[in-house]
Amino acid sequence: MYATDTSLTGPAGGTLVTQRAAILAAAEGITPDNRQVPVQIPAQQPSCNDRSWPLLHRPEAVADARHRTQAILEHWHVAEDITDVVLLVVSELVTNAVEHALAPVVLHLHRERAEHRIWIGVTDGGPAPRDGAWTRSCSHDEHGRGLDLVKALCEAHGTCAHTNGHSTHWARVAPTAA
Repeated sequence: MYATDTSLTGPAGGTLVTQRAAILAAAEGITPDNRQVPVQIPAQQPSCNDRSWPLLHRPEAVADARHRTQAILEHWHVAEDITDVVLLVVSELVTNAVEHALAPVVLHLHRERAEHRIWIGVTDGGPAPRDGAWTRSCSHDEHGRGLDLVKALCEAHGTCAHTNGHSTHWARVAPTAA
């Protein structure tokens, strides 16, 4: 479904890898000394370039994720055309987490200041044994195009599998959307 990319680098030579590793380690509940701890995402300051929010594992999570994303993109002064792409990608990734994966669901946003890219990640509890209610209620031709949209609109996308069975599905939107 996704190709795994663990070789992301930021414009400052590894900054993005360090930040991403910290976010992904937090999603797994691992401390720098490899002790397992409950996952807790700290409150972040409004000027921060990294934001994360736990979401309910319910269909309403998609609207919540869009509202939170819209607010932070406005704070970051992201252009309207890029905002539209980011909101669509957030909707698709959160919908997939709610419909096809287990809880917990956590939305991550990262702004690369130098390159003006937006990195979107949605961490979930790993594959669910069966699809969600909406997917089960639809015929096959009524769903299943979300990842094609993500692929078409994003500079890159993939999945990071965590040792605890959780997964982070991510996408990177370029400053000039596709």
